[in-house]
Amino acid sequence: MDTKDRTPADRQRTARVLAGATQAELADLWRAWGDGRPEIEYLRGPEAGLVMLQARTGGTGDRFHLGEATVTRATVAVRGAGDDAVGTAYVLGSHPEHAALAAIFDGLLGSADRERALAEVIEPLEHAQAERDRRRRADARSTVVDFFTVARENDGADDEDDE
Repeated sequence: MDTKDRTPADRQRTARVLAGATQAELADLWRAWGDGRPEIEYLRGPEAGLVMLQARTGGTGDRFHLGEATVTRATVAVRGAGDDAVGTAYVLGSHPEHAALAAIFDGLLGSADRERALAEVIEPLEHAQAERDRRRRADARSTVVDFFTVARENDGADDEDDE
């Protein structure tokens, strides 16, 4: 399957998962890929640059420039048994190895190894990221203060301590 045959929603999903993974996770998955590794040719080696971030006032209002962020990109050609595919990745920060590995897996998603890449790379990473997000949300919820309860506890009905 060529990269152009993938739907935009599918590409967004897999790009988000690959960019959200750590470099160590991707390196472990690449090592585990084993003997069937395709030949990789860098079409655009990992290179870092800046992108301008835009935001909107109130989330929906006028746009304004928020600042710049460092992004690393890479583009590779994945060449397997008569099956060539191109993979591209962008990751936040200056992480050339992360961008290169993400591009390789993106290329595999556009090749004959698509099903294997989905089953062995994307789905496990997606589950791990969902679990990590769930734990972070739970940690954040554990620190929430109910100010209405605090106000009721200190409603001033017991003013004996103030004298």
